[in-house]
Amino acid sequence: MAQTRVSSWGFVNTILITVFSAFVFKWLLQTTLGWYLRRRTAPRRSSILARVKIEEAQFSTAASQSSESDNGEWEKVERHVIGSAQNGEEADNEWEGIIGFFHPFCNAGGGGERVLWAAIKATQKRWPRAVCCVYTGDHGASKGEMLERVQNRFNIELHPPTIVFLYLSTRHYVLSSTWPHFTLLGQSLGSVILAYDAFSLVVPNIFIDTMGYAFALAFSKFLFPTIPTGAYVHYPTISTDMLGSLDTSPALGKGLNAGTGKGLRGSLKKRYWHLFANLYSRVGGSVDVVMTNSSWTASHIRTLWGPVRIKRRKPHAISVVFPPCAVDEIINSIPLTAESEAEREPTILYIAQFRPEKNHTLLLHSFARFLNSHSSSKEKEKENQPKSPKLILIGSVRDASDATRVYELRLLAHELHLTPDHITFITDASFPTILSHLATASIGANSMWNEHFGIGVVEYQAAGLIPVVNDSGGPKMDIVIPWEGGETGFKASTEEEFAGAFEEVWGMDGEERLEMRKRARGRARAFGEDEFERRWVGEVERLVVMVRGK
Repeated sequence: MAQTRVSSWGFVNTILITVFSAFVFKWLLQTTLGWYLRRRTAPRRSSILARVKIEEAQFSTAASQSSESDNGEWEKVERHVIGSAQNGEEADNEWEGIIGFFHPFCNAGGGGERVLWAAIKATQKRWPRAVCCVYTGDHGASKGEMLERVQNRFNIELHPPTIVFLYLSTRHYVLSSTWPHFTLLGQSLGSVILAYDAFSLVVPNIFIDTMGYAFALAFSKFLFPTIPTGAYVHYPTISTDMLGSLDTSPALGKGLNAGTGKGLRGSLKKRYWHLFANLYSRVGGSVDVVMTNSSWTASHIRTLWGPVRIKRRKPHAISVVFPPCAVDEIINSIPLTAESEAEREPTILYIAQFRPEKNHTLLLHSFARFLNSHSSSKEKEKENQPKSPKLILIGSVRDASDATRVYELRLLAHELHLTPDHITFITDASFPTILSHLATASIGANSMWNEHFGIGVVEYQAAGLIPVVNDSGGPKMDIVIPWEGGETGFKASTEEEFAGAFEEVWGMDGEERLEMRKRARGRARAFGEDEFERRWVGEVERLVVMVRGK
């Protein structure tokens, strides 16, 4: 009996020693590695701050010498008093820390990049002495080239002296091509490697991810527990909708993995995805401030991250910060009258990066079906539409794989007998070019399943286009919803439904179309840049307050 009791105590002691050793090892690794990175990057940090001061002085001198300079916005900084900061405190406005923006593909030119640059502009205006460090893997572009692209693509003017680009050397670890198997897990672990690369360049005072790398934020919190972390989530890495899509028919168009949950291979994939979802929930629960871009995204992130955040007693609720859309500029540039309605062309416009999930293929098939149906009604075409309908695809091309995708879409268009008179591809268009097409097109399309928000859809509405969008995600929940007693667009899921919606728009009389365009424009006013700026600054205030120890 006594011998059994001693044996039991020995087993318990072994367990306690093992747990204690693991805790000590974690603490030593955390403390040692974090201390090492801070010490290693301290000289570069000092160099960055010194260079920013020099560039600021040079910029101010050049601005004062130019009588035509319009940089007065940076002379008089607009203050935003939101959140938990003390109202009107000069100390908050004069905060001089480094905010690290983790956005490895910052030069891609998509909606996510618009959010990044609008966020940096809002941050510069609120904290003009803060330094915005962008961690990027775009080695082929200099600072000047990237800021020029931001100006041309998004019409966003930034303050150059307080922007610093830090170039990452391990971006390939987050590419899907690097992980042909277990892609979700591989890319997530790759983001940890990329985050270490970033911290090897400089350790910021605040670390914000604007691309969706939750594992990078968890790694930051592990290395530097006192550094506040923020996330702007465009799209959950995994969601309950994704899990459900494994059992649906591919014909329904519910993502790239629709219908892949069958058989033994499918069962293993389901198990893997469920395990990954659990891991994703744990890392997401470590983030201090979480912003999402739509009600759809917020719902999924609250489901996945919410329980863990409650356990860890995170004080700030997950919020919705709608992306910034150039609503006012578009409205001021494009009239919406009976005269402008007469000048609209029978054009369907799709603005989206040439990525697989944007589902350009569905749109091409839908347009071909619509065109065949539309062309068969000769009397109607002659009476209402003297010109043949046309599809215009506008999007940025990030790399060789995107360029290949455009080539494949051109081949598909040829197979569908869509001639250059029927379809046009425009890559890396400038903002003025996009604006010109928004002014003349009639329909704005979006065929992506579960589009997280849909900046392009808001731009359609602001320009007066009638949206025809996928019946899912942000466009369904936040954008193309009834307004002022009427519909603001159409929703579709299948090839037949998209073609039918196009036909329905073409069948409306001019006055009916104009009224829908006006309602759509009214809805778009809820997504302006000023509203984004107000909400963004309010959330980042929380992070600044944490740094200052209030």
